[in-house]
Amino acid sequence: MRKNTSFNDRVTINLGFDPSRSFSETGKSKSITRAWRRLSSLQRTVILLLVCVACMCAVYYSPVFQMEVGRPRAQTKDHPIDMLPPGWKPPEAPRNPVVMNSGNRDEEEAKVVDFPLKVDKEEKQEQIHNPMENKPADKPLADQQVEVDKSNGPGRRFEAVVEYDYFNSNRQNNAQQKAIIEAFKECWEAYKKHAWGHDEFHPISKRFSEWFGVGLTIIDSIDTAIIMGLKDEYEEAREFVAKDLSLDRDQDVNLFEITIRVLGGMLSSYHLTGDNLFKEKAKELGDRLLPCFNSPSRVPYSDVNLRSGVAHAPRWGPDSSTSEVTTIQLEFRDLSAVTGDPKYREAVDEVYSHVHSEPKKDGLVPIFINAQTGKLRNSATISVGARGDSYYEYLLKQWLQTGKTEDKYKFDYLEAVNGMKQHLFKKSEPSKLTYLGELIGGRSFAPKMDHLVCFMGGTLALGQANGLPDDHLDLGSELTRTCYEMYARMPTKLSPEIVYFNQAEGASEDLIVKPLDSHNLLRPETVESLFYLYRITQDEKYREWGWKIFLAFKKYARVEGFGYSSINNVKNAGGNNYRDKLESFFLAETLKYLYLLFSDDPDLIPLDKFVINTEAHPLPIYSKPFSN
Repeated sequence: MRKNTSFNDRVTINLGFDPSRSFSETGKSKSITRAWRRLSSLQRTVILLLVCVACMCAVYYSPVFQMEVGRPRAQTKDHPIDMLPPGWKPPEAPRNPVVMNSGNRDEEEAKVVDFPLKVDKEEKQEQIHNPMENKPADKPLADQQVEVDKSNGPGRRFEAVVEYDYFNSNRQNNAQQKAIIEAFKECWEAYKKHAWGHDEFHPISKRFSEWFGVGLTIIDSIDTAIIMGLKDEYEEAREFVAKDLSLDRDQDVNLFEITIRVLGGMLSSYHLTGDNLFKEKAKELGDRLLPCFNSPSRVPYSDVNLRSGVAHAPRWGPDSSTSEVTTIQLEFRDLSAVTGDPKYREAVDEVYSHVHSEPKKDGLVPIFINAQTGKLRNSATISVGARGDSYYEYLLKQWLQTGKTEDKYKFDYLEAVNGMKQHLFKKSEPSKLTYLGELIGGRSFAPKMDHLVCFMGGTLALGQANGLPDDHLDLGSELTRTCYEMYARMPTKLSPEIVYFNQAEGASEDLIVKPLDSHNLLRPETVESLFYLYRITQDEKYREWGWKIFLAFKKYARVEGFGYSSINNVKNAGGNNYRDKLESFFLAETLKYLYLLFSDDPDLIPLDKFVINTEAHPLPIYSKPFSN
């Protein structure tokens, strides 16, 4: 029952003195103290609460706080590029409503080190077996652009299924690939024994943990098993998807993470095998994620409940990460392509158009955006690291996914790279290592670089390989060299999560690693760039660097008999250094990129046929534009 309150019952806050009264300078503090003592307990509590709220707001909107909450993942000379067409204007964001649907480690290492890194051409020919040799000679090895118009569907459907025999028993792997497969299988067997069907595995404690409750490690790893030709592991994973995977869960999930890992994994597995099971699961997941886009601005909310469809901003604040709302486009467009239903593509196209129209700093975006208003937070940090990274990656890859037919993505990407050159690329002292720093509050330069930034070397090289300026390859090579040095200069030969670069002339060391940044999560970004640079340049040094990184993982991150674990401190080469967690991306990305780095088969995930999403799931390149 609600109690009626009369005017006389209302609480009045009176500070106990007349504001108009004059005080002497010496008597002010005493008068204020007396006034405070005269207040009731309720009045004091209300005033203190108001002060606390004001302080919290001031801290939340400070640039330092933005930089910290965003943590999970000599200047270069100018290279002017003017590739934007004259008079080019941003397209207007469409406002159409989105339709929603509810042993001895040293001995082992010595054996592995003896594996030859260089193989002469004759030897290569003997090692490479054509997996399609028993098929008609006129059939292409990797013809994945088999396009069929389905006029009776709700939209044009592009069927894109790869014709490649991944499970051919005669496939040949070189010594490095065999060692990488062994690492994958060791992780898989330990996960299967102690955590099967659960999201994540902890190899030290032999426990499991849940994030989304969908068997994340399995789904994230299916296409790695396919690409490696591991038929038994693939069939185990497929059986889990067919019999045990349920997406009808009363569980909040992060739109970005589940899209790149689970939706991307399902779509990739469909394209590599042609198995409709994966397509149907991808469609179901896409439908359950669409309510995220039902915000006033159409910029998606960060989280959604898989069962109820209730979407909301993250628990820690009102904003979404910019990279998260702009790193779902490849997957949703591909889902429209394989289902023939344009609603998925239309939802993410509207997000791109909106972000495109927002003001930026020479193509660079702050790391936060508000789903309610659709506004980028201009006071936020600008970074190519955590919460900003894959925005730039997907600008280039959306252009590639369309068969380079939709140039708006290319122009945004070129503008962003120019902005990086102007504001973020610097060189360290004393070795002149090229790195990408940050702009704190969008203004103040910080010589800080996340390991996450190391994807950018491969992305720059991929752009150059597709006709963008040659200096992109130079910058990509220099940046990847820096990322390798982040490994090579540590006692464990493994990179820390975050590095600060010395800017002072006369400094003795380029890299500064703070204690809270010294962990290694088995991240893929550096070996990802090594893969792209080797594919594009055929320079053997990238394989040599990748092999040294793999050996360091094997020596310091391997839990014998139980797979691999992230480690606490890359500067500690002693024992007892495990963080006790096997990230799913170690199987989905790190080992996949290492395996592909050492492949001599030009038909295994060719870069003119595939665009690889930010979780290393290959999706097909289409030869026609997606837009109507």
